[in-house]
Amino acid sequence: MIFVFYFFAALLVFLSFKSFRGGIAYLKFFRDELAKPPSDFTPFATIIAPCRGVDDGMRENFQALLDQDYPDFEVIFVVDDPADSAVSVIDDVLNCGDAEMQRKDFFSSASQRLCGKNSVRTNLVVADKAENSSQKVANLREAVLHADERSRVFAFVDSDTRPSEGWLRTLVAPLENGRVGATTGYRWFISRNSTFASEMRSAWNASIASALGPNVQSNFCWGGSMAMRRDVFERVDMREKWHGTLSDDFAVTRTMNEAKLPIVFVPQALTASVEDCTWREMLEFTTRQMKITRVYAPKLWLLSFFGSGLFSLVMIIAFLIAIFARTNGFTVWFSIATILMVAVFSTGKSWLRLRAVQLVLIQYSAELRRQFWTQNTLWTLSPALFFYNAFAALISRRMTWRGTRYELKSRGETVIIADKI
Repeated sequence: MIFVFYFFAALLVFLSFKSFRGGIAYLKFFRDELAKPPSDFTPFATIIAPCRGVDDGMRENFQALLDQDYPDFEVIFVVDDPADSAVSVIDDVLNCGDAEMQRKDFFSSASQRLCGKNSVRTNLVVADKAENSSQKVANLREAVLHADERSRVFAFVDSDTRPSEGWLRTLVAPLENGRVGATTGYRWFISRNSTFASEMRSAWNASIASALGPNVQSNFCWGGSMAMRRDVFERVDMREKWHGTLSDDFAVTRTMNEAKLPIVFVPQALTASVEDCTWREMLEFTTRQMKITRVYAPKLWLLSFFGSGLFSLVMIIAFLIAIFARTNGFTVWFSIATILMVAVFSTGKSWLRLRAVQLVLIQYSAELRRQFWTQNTLWTLSPALFFYNAFAALISRRMTWRGTRYELKSRGETVIIADKI
């Protein structure tokens, strides 16, 4: 039995070393991309922002969309209910906080609003209630029908993310190559009050962020910061491919892979999600992500299940041997060496990843400095959380998202159990 431990401990050390080398490549990729000159490819673009409910800092998030350093674009906000609480926030942003401005034809037509740095064409669209997909997907499928005929690029953004001023320009730039399927950024959670649950969620999410990089064949799309050419969107029939799905980004990723179109990760399109969460919200979020992964990317889910279980089991056994063994033999020193090497490689990977993110989210430098200790220590707990999430995904495909209870029957079949619970 001890030889089984030796084998899996050695495997864990190898995987930790490989992950550390990936961290070095991740930082190098960020530096190389940031050193490139700005692109002049700036066709008319449509930003689509699906909304439901009010997120922390939503007004600032929407203002950041209007303040993009981009010559000509429009923003389409889309909700599923005119009485949704997000509408008042959208109205406030578009009216520059002026409560006396009228909301005439607010829902019926696009309007030109001069607010912030740009004169931006905006539109608020009301989608039908979802019947066999997530409400977010229903919102997106409706919003693309309202894009300006001049639009050559569709960019998608979540309402809880805050893009930088150059977000749209950098996300669109690789699309100058018509052979590119889609571009993507990712999110980085920044908590306001640095609660343990919020920092745990950030550390959990960070490990996914560093899975993106220069390999366009292995990249995946993230719907909160994603773009594609309109002609590609229509050629692959993306709107129809979304029909019946819960996850917009997994559906895009699968479609691009089937069409053999590369997905380009844009480090500058990394967006901050500035919000706190409770333990319940953290567990709900992380488990929902893994349940979606199990249905849309079962191999990735299985790999996460095995990897997180391997890490947790080997490290627990190694600690028990190091603490309670009565001799100082080879097994004890092997266990101590395993713990130390995994700790060095994992901490190094976390530091490299955080350093890369600091190069992009420079406006949050103070907040990211505060994450130094949490990012470089909570990797010890993240695998256990991943294992819990993966196990929860094994026994149930039901989840709650933005007040709606869903059951994932398959990749193309989503059942709505209850709305606004």
